[in-house]
Amino acid sequence: MLLLKTNLMKKTKQKINHSFIKILTGSDLSYRRLALMSAKSKNPGPVVWLTGCIHGDEVGGIAVIQEVFKKIKNRPLLRGSLFAFPLMNPVGFEMVSRNLGVVQEDLNRSFPGDKNGSLVERITDKIFTTILKTKPNLVLDLHNDWLQSIPYTIIDPYPGNKYREAYEKTKKLSLHTGFLVIDEGKDPEEDKILKKTLSGSLIRENIPALTIELGGAYTIDEKIVAEGVKSIFKLLKELGMSKESDNNLGFSIPPKLRNKILKYSHQPVVSTSGIIRFIVKPGQVVKKKQVLARVYNVFGELKETLFATNDCVILGHADSAVALPGEAVIACGVI
Repeated sequence: MLLLKTNLMKKTKQKINHSFIKILTGSDLSYRRLALMSAKSKNPGPVVWLTGCIHGDEVGGIAVIQEVFKKIKNRPLLRGSLFAFPLMNPVGFEMVSRNLGVVQEDLNRSFPGDKNGSLVERITDKIFTTILKTKPNLVLDLHNDWLQSIPYTIIDPYPGNKYREAYEKTKKLSLHTGFLVIDEGKDPEEDKILKKTLSGSLIRENIPALTIELGGAYTIDEKIVAEGVKSIFKLLKELGMSKESDNNLGFSIPPKLRNKILKYSHQPVVSTSGIIRFIVKPGQVVKKKQVLARVYNVFGELKETLFATNDCVILGHADSAVALPGEAVIACGVI
């Protein structure tokens, strides 16, 4: 009887595959590689990708992906496949840099890449083609924001009727992450940049893709990691890939904002130099014209007061007390 139980337990384990893709040969002829994780159910179903640390200083996604696969190992996927690049920018990670080390280029502004292009474009081409080969139904790109920030989900601006199907699926799935959902808006200049992000490029391949901002950068916050894992399993449950789900996220959405998509804003910006002191906290709902922050000079004299330009939710604020003219110091989800 004991032997039968042991055999049954072995059968319920999910096999996790570890492999690498080569991205670069160094000057000393060493290889730089990207770690690739995967888990496949015996039952056909959706293909989902998780990607983390495309910005080398945004490290929380690495731990979230590790913990998701740990849970799947003991609670196998009901159907479909899960793939992940937990650390897409190992060079930037080791240098604690957003960009790709020496070349100081942003991987997440270089998609879909070019196999004959710059170093960064060659790397993003390998990432992008590897993902496309699996014909994914959803890609979740995990990022981190300012140190003082809450988790939230981002959907890219509407890309046009040609990609409407992928965009509508993205919108629908975004509401199942358990976090506030933010639409990046439709600024023409910003749109040019967002087209070259991983999520923006995927939607233009008619593949649903979401960006999830998981609190502050630089170090791993275990509380935020736990929230990220819960969020991903909510999506996997929605796709019929897992029974595992916990609806009780610590960063709960105010009732009146559930099933709503808010607009991103970094207004107001600072108009004077000085020392900024924030009055509001991330996650707080504020009214139009409510005081957000005050800027003082070195003698403590008030130079400027920043007021909310709309009813909004505070997503996060700057890491530094330094205020400079024209600088964005606060992020909001406009209600």
